[in-house]
This record gives sequence, structure tokens and C-alpha cells, in this order.
Amino acid sequence: MQGMRNADTAFLGHPRGLATLFFIEMWERFSYYGMRALLILFMTAPKDTGGLAFPVTKAGAIYGLYTAMVYLLSLPGGWFADRISGQHKAVLYGGILIAAGQFCLVAPAIGVFYFGLVLLVLGTGLLKPNVSTIVGQLYGPKDHRRDAGFSIFYVGINVGALIAPLICGYIGERINWRLGFGAAGLGMLAGLTQYVLGSKYLGEAGKHPAVPADPTAAQQDRRNALIGAGGGLAIAAVCAVLASTGAIEFTPEMISNTVGVLLVIISVALFSWLIFGAGWSATERKRFGAVLVLFTASCLFWAIFEQAGSSLNLFAERNTNNSVFGYAFPASWFQSVQPILVVILAPVFAWVWITLGKREPSSPAKFTVGLLFVGLSLAILVIPAHASEGGAKVSPMWLTMTYLLQTIAELCLSPIGLSAMTKLAPARVGGLIMGVWFLSISIGNFLAGRAASLYESMPLPTLFGAVGGFVIAASVVLLLLVRPTERLMSGVK
Repeated sequence: MQGMRNADTAFLGHPRGLATLFFIEMWERFSYYGMRALLILFMTAPKDTGGLAFPVTKAGAIYGLYTAMVYLLSLPGGWFADRISGQHKAVLYGGILIAAGQFCLVAPAIGVFYFGLVLLVLGTGLLKPNVSTIVGQLYGPKDHRRDAGFSIFYVGINVGALIAPLICGYIGERINWRLGFGAAGLGMLAGLTQYVLGSKYLGEAGKHPAVPADPTAAQQDRRNALIGAGGGLAIAAVCAVLASTGAIEFTPEMISNTVGVLLVIISVALFSWLIFGAGWSATERKRFGAVLVLFTASCLFWAIFEQAGSSLNLFAERNTNNSVFGYAFPASWFQSVQPILVVILAPVFAWVWITLGKREPSSPAKFTVGLLFVGLSLAILVIPAHASEGGAKVSPMWLTMTYLLQTIAELCLSPIGLSAMTKLAPARVGGLIMGVWFLSISIGNFLAGRAASLYESMPLPTLFGAVGGFVIAASVVLLLLVRPTERLMSGVK
């Protein structure tokens, strides 16, 4: 099988199945980033423009809660694929739920709006971790093309993220907010169509769940899945009854705080099981320790990076002169700057990693560079934030420079993190470990949303300077941990 994988060079020197995954991920990201570019602007827009007129504190809490849950659900999504459906079907089911969720956002009723967010959370939790896992399965264990393959795959992510704000953002801001969400739903339908037609090129990758050592384990897994789903529905029903009777008032802020505590509990419990639980070999425990280091760095990275859709989106709308050569463009169009830079620079980074060969930096070293640059990207905004305090609109070049620094950081960390998880994870928990990676993004998104909720209650120079400075300091700590982390990886490069 490995020989066949290595012989497949039909797509830019990589397996043909990479093209199928490239395009499903491209359209899923079109759907996600099209909706994300509009979400906080839509929630804070006045009602006479079709918005929800939420205060920034509430909108930031909902935004952080939604984006955090999108990635938190990657954990059960990865487990479901590993044990029940296989990654191939999980991606299909997830895409269907995402399309349905986007179309729910088109409806005017506030209850349908929230239900649409729930469907988007469930669908992305199924699709995101499992499509990345299938990419890893296209390559043999010693296939040197893996990191480059993930970099190409990452271009697909950013092509979708590039065109989404231009199309959905323009439709939403200039024509109708809800039609912008509808355009995002059409993108997901396009991705599903392509995935079904191109799935034959994936071979056996992701087709079957992992075979448990215990023959009765598969049946137990299905029972556990039913119990978990039933328990979740029961909890939701109880909460609905309590809310309807007025016994408990569920506010977005209260739910967001609860989710924050839940994220901490899940992270501690998960890594305690991975590192100290029974059933793991000594090498696996060490590699899980390396995953923990990369996980922590990833949380901090995404806490800044994902402010693009929250606090930086508000900064673009309220504090930036959104005009070039006399043409006033929608604030959401700034969301396309970073993907443009990724599409330009990702092939360069992929070429650099291959050209360096044995001199290529390790994953922890690349993560260190990523943290440093993402911290700098927010720190430089202290200057224009000071200038805008008197009501002045600052040059769009400030946000452009921020996104350039974030792009360099992203290419040093995000595709490398995806690749590292597939290499460090034992086959029997491949989907779960990919879910761990997305858990770090969940925590980062949660923190980014909470930062956005402080947009009006804290001076912007203080907000940007404190968060950026903390992450720069963290990059120095990670630099000191590079060598120990490389030893924990136990031969994985």
C-alpha cells in the first residue's frame, strides 16, 4: 500500500485524492469564512439595516462561544469517525449539516438563527478534523511529501477564505445580511457535490473506522455514542424547560463563561488520560507530551489570529479608513487580505521546507517563530489604536501589515501542526488527536471572542499591547522548550 501511495503523483506530484480533499475543504472554508466575516458585524448592526442590534459585549460572547464550539465539537467528531463511521462518511454528514445551518441563518426568526449556529457547530465538528485525517492517510509513514501535501491542502483552505469575504461580505454588507449567509450555504453545496463525485480517488483512505483490539469494543462504542447523544438531548431538554419557566435565565455571557470552564476541564482530563492513562506505550506517552506543548502554543496563537473575525473586524469597521483610490469597500473585505497572502506565500514555504531537507527546522522550532510573529502582529496595532482614540480613521496599511505578520506566523504553525498531529498520533486514535488539535483552536477562538467583548470597555492600545506582549513572551519560553520537545517526539521529525 505504501508503494502505491508513493507512486501516485497525479495532483502536483501528490496523490490525486488530495485534489478532492483540497476542494471540499476550500468550499467548506468559503462557507465558514463567508459567514464569519459577517457574523459580528451583523449582530452589532442596527435593526433598521437588518442587523440584530446586540451590544458588543453580547455579540463578542456569542461570537466566541460559536467559534469555540465549532472546534470543540471536533473532539467527538474525531471519535465518531474513528469508532463509528470512518472519516469519509463523517465529512459527508458534516457538510450536509453545515449547508442546512447556513440556510437557517437566512430566516428572520431569532430562534432559527440560533438553531442555525447549532447546526453549523455540529457539522464543522464532523467535517474539519476528519478531512485533515484523510489527507494524512494518503501518504505512507515515510513519505517525505506529507508536510508539502498539507501545505498544498492549506492553500485550499485559504482560497476559500479569500473569495468568501469578497462575495459573502459584499452581499451581506451592501445588499442584505441574510443573503450573505445564503451565499455561504451555496458554497457548501458546491463542495458536497464535488466531494461525492471525486471520492473514488480517495481509495480506502477514511472509508472504515479503526478496528478495535477487543471484538466487542465496536458494539460498546455504538452504545456509548447512543448514550452520549441521548444524554446531550436530555440536558438540552432540561435547560429548555428551566429557561421557559424562568427558573434559570440563560444569557450568552453566562453560557460563554460555562463553556470557558468546560474547555479547561476537558483539556486537563484529556491530557491526563493521554499521558497517565493505561494502555499507552512509553513512546506514545512521550509523544503525547509533545502534543501538549504544541497544543499550548497553538491555543495562544489562535487567541490572536482569530481576532480577525472579532476585534480586528470591529477595528476595520470603526477605526479604519476603508477606502483605496477613492473606492470605499466593505469592512469585511479585510478578511480576504490574509488568505491572499497565504495563497502567494504557501507554495514558497512548501518549497523552502523541501529544499532545506535535513536542515528543515523541527515542528517546535517552527511553532516558536509562529508565536513570535503573531504576537508582533497585534503589538504593532498599539500605534494606530492610539491615533484612532480621538475618532480619526487610520490607514488600511496598518491592518494589512498585521495580516502579513499573521500570515508568516500561520504558515510556520498551522499546516505544520496538522501534519505533526497525524505523525504523532497512534493509528487507533488518529481522529481523536486531530480533534485535540482543533480543541486548541477552540480555546483560541474562545479567548479571541472574549477579547472582542472588551473592545468598548478597555482602551484599544492596552488591549492590543497586553495580548500581543504576552504571546511574544510565550514565544521566548517555547524557544527554551524546543530541544526537550524534540526529544519527546521520539524520532518523529
